Amino acid sequence: MSDLVCLRDSERERKLNALSLSPTYIAIVLVHQIKMASTSSAQPQPVDLRDLDVPTLAEVRRQLEEELIHLSNSFAQLRQAQVRFRGCIDHAGQVKPENKDKTILVPLTTSLYVPGKLSDLEHVIVDVGTGYYVKKTRPQALKYYEAKVEYIRGNLEALQETIQKKQEFMKELIAVLQMKLQQQASGKDSKAG
Repeated sequence: MSDLVCLRDSERERKLNALSLSPTYIAIVLVHQIKMASTSSAQPQPVDLRDLDVPTLAEVRRQLEEELIHLSNSFAQLRQAQVRFRGCIDHAGQVKPENKDKTILVPLTTSLYVPGKLSDLEHVIVDVGTGYYVKKTRPQALKYYEAKVEYIRGNLEALQETIQKKQEFMKELIAVLQMKLQQQASGKDSKAG
């Protein structure tokens, strides 16, 4: 079966037909093989920072800075998404009987609004992502948005923990790098003197 991964599509189909196995079965086997290969590979072993040379430490620092920037940007984007979902909760809460037939501004894009009237107070249209919209009752919409806010909160907490660990590692890395640079400088001074 493992040789099926390396074959071109037409050869793979011909072999599949010869084996008379369903493509779903083959996909499951291939996914299983990929998982087994990824879990059986050697896990990275921790390295003492003091054992690394200055150029390697500098490269690790650069990579860590890039990771921290990426994680911080992701954190900010998740925060923005959480704020948008909370705004959706507020908007769904404003659909009340006293607002029936009132003129409102309906967003078509983030910067384009058109006037409209609330006619159905029982249902709202929920954007579920990738251009799909679902008609839900107000309580269903509120539940959906609250679940999204809670899901993002959990991700934010996990991401915050990861960022803190990386920042702590960065402090340790900088301390070791400074120590190595001082050792190099004192070594050059003693050779010069």
